[in-house]
Amino acid sequence: MILFGFIPIMAQETKTLSINDDLKLIPIQDSIFIHISYHSLKAFGRFPSNGLVIIRKGKAILIDTPMTNEKTELLVSYLKNHMNIEVTQLIIGHFHDDCMGGLEYLQSIGLGSLAHELTIKKCQELDLPIPGLSFTKSFSMDFYGEEIICKYFGAGHTIDNITVYFPAQHLLFGGCLIKSMSSKNLGNTEDAIIKDWAASVQKIIQYYPEVQWVVPGHGAYGGPELLNHTIDLIQLETLE
Repeated sequence: MILFGFIPIMAQETKTLSINDDLKLIPIQDSIFIHISYHSLKAFGRFPSNGLVIIRKGKAILIDTPMTNEKTELLVSYLKNHMNIEVTQLIIGHFHDDCMGGLEYLQSIGLGSLAHELTIKKCQELDLPIPGLSFTKSFSMDFYGEEIICKYFGAGHTIDNITVYFPAQHLLFGGCLIKSMSSKNLGNTEDAIIKDWAASVQKIIQYYPEVQWVVPGHGAYGGPELLNHTIDLIQLETLE
């Protein structure tokens, strides 16, 4: 198993493992990687999306998938063939493709998946693949000694967006609920509940005062300043 300590933001690109031009891995904590997949859309051009890979005892949990089944299959194959890691489960941040675009592939190889009950409802409404397990407010698991907390703080980027927290690492995966420091606006707000967004992020700040590292859904990870930056962007949006 490969072990890495935390990598400062300035060094994020120096330790990148490139699977191909559209799929990369960045180690950020001991055996925790950000998986970055690139996709192109007419409205946004080419852009990166973040997820996590948590590795313990030769097994891995994915937090979100790349945006397509093909890229998800490539990620799973790379972990197996190049790192001797078996992916066993998926945690889904919300119903958009940049969280669960590879769910159909993962289900085809027998992997379980966990999502908020609102995510499952949206999948049913939109005729998307249905995650296997659901939770309402929070769900905690022990993954070979690593505590993982999935929690719903309220609507924001979407009605169903959740966070995933690693207490031992003081690491928060905020997904698309949280914006990177380079973000100048809220990005895709087609399914956003903007009136609730700032309150949801404020709840995160109050609930996890010890958080040290924050991974957004897109862009570079950083510290708790990303949470306040997100609130600032929401306030700018509501003033316009």
